[in-house]
Amino acid sequence: MRPPSLQILSVEEAFGQNSWHCEAVEGKDVLRSVFTGHHTRIELVAQAYTPMNALAIIGEMPLPLDEEHQSAVLELLARANKSLNLGGFEFDLDRGRLVFRITNVFEKEKYDADIITSMVHCAVAELDRIAPYATTIVRTPEDLLPDLDIQLLLMREDFIPPVPGDEDDLP
Repeated sequence: MRPPSLQILSVEEAFGQNSWHCEAVEGKDVLRSVFTGHHTRIELVAQAYTPMNALAIIGEMPLPLDEEHQSAVLELLARANKSLNLGGFEFDLDRGRLVFRITNVFEKEKYDADIITSMVHCAVAELDRIAPYATTIVRTPEDLLPDLDIQLLLMREDFIPPVPGDEDDLP
């Protein structure tokens, strides 16, 4: 078995600097971790692609989805992706999982810890942000789905988790 790459070791080091627990996947340049967001539990995978010096951070959560709700959830993700500059939402139809993926190509073999940290924060925040919207769609009775306006749903601010530190800014 080959030893872990310098790239994945730098990711593991960045996780340690943030006191995030992670587990290496034996024989692969992959780390697994779990984060608890405001709305949901996020399973996170960090995978280094050593030949091109890239890192992918993939956050996932289960979202059991029947065929009747599928098009509404896919529309939600398409609309949410339109407003993103980094990363993107996906739905894994085979595994019933809502996914957020962000990738970066690094200049050096030892990845920058600040960029890794930002990528993880982004993946966790975005997946946690979209979870209540997706859950709302899944819980909508089938006969009411035609009346559900996804654009209006995405405007609901009561689903947005509080930003850490903002509570201190209140008068």
